[in-house]
Amino acid sequence: MWQLDYPWLLVLLPLALLGYRYLNEYREARSAVRVPFFTAMSRAIGQTPSQSGARGSNWQLLLNLLVWALLVVAVARPVWVEKPIEQTQPVRDLMLAIDISQSMEATDYTNANGQRVDRLTAVKQVVQGFIDKRKDDRLGLIVFGTGAYPQAPLTLDHASLSILLDEIGIGMAGPNTAIGDAIGLTIKMLESAQEKDKVLILLTDGNDTGSAIPPQHAAEMAANKGIVIHTIGIGDPQATGDSKVDLDALQQISRSTGGRFFRAEDSDALNQVYATLDSITPHEVQKLSHQPKRDLFWIPLGAAVGLLALYHLIAAMRGRASWTGNPSRSQET
Repeated sequence: MWQLDYPWLLVLLPLALLGYRYLNEYREARSAVRVPFFTAMSRAIGQTPSQSGARGSNWQLLLNLLVWALLVVAVARPVWVEKPIEQTQPVRDLMLAIDISQSMEATDYTNANGQRVDRLTAVKQVVQGFIDKRKDDRLGLIVFGTGAYPQAPLTLDHASLSILLDEIGIGMAGPNTAIGDAIGLTIKMLESAQEKDKVLILLTDGNDTGSAIPPQHAAEMAANKGIVIHTIGIGDPQATGDSKVDLDALQQISRSTGGRFFRAEDSDALNQVYATLDSITPHEVQKLSHQPKRDLFWIPLGAAVGLLALYHLIAAMRGRASWTGNPSRSQET
């Protein structure tokens, strides 16, 4: 449909008619010679003298009013409004931090076919399903071992994220576990994010063995930045050394940021963990609507210019025909 961006300018429409009604006639003062026999001479050559200040014919008045109306409509800026274009914008940034230390090669998980698989393989399968369900969220991926590294930035391209998830392998980031560094890297990657919800899902099967920043201190920094951390412990708390998961530390991290702690002992429990996360972080998007506009002011403006040009062309042709058709003007004296 079409509309006027400045409809209030239509109040200018009566000005032309008011000017014609109340303004004085236009008179042009020129030097002239008074001829006593001017009337007789005019009759002799077949011309009728015109009066100074004449307003012109009704046709000319109608033309002037029409041109004025077209110009006012053009200034009011008519536009054609297209159909609304709706877009969805995510309101949540969600980071996944996955432990790929050496202890993740333990084959104490079972896949859907009943086969024994290592911990990382089981995690990949479950995380892949989780990614497929989060179509409206920007997701990022961090891997950590002895150090923490960004595997994928925050993106809505979940297909590329899935490929990058498949490419990670055990020991790529070193044999140890740096939980505090993973949280610190998350803070840095979410620092410029504008979305109101920022979530980190931290999955590890070991305890922190040498981060540059202590995990609890990193969690407090994340809480100050509005980042919620959900922690998932999949290691054996009865194990010793680097393979022993520190469940108490993971609980403190999640508690200090307003998140939740989960214990995933097998593949079924891991699936239930991500199902719970999907429910406590529901899909939420912001819908944006935009209606494109196309300017149409050139139509009334072009019509006004065209009418004026046509009028003057017709007037010039009539004047030329009148001049050539008068015998007294064509004869030489």
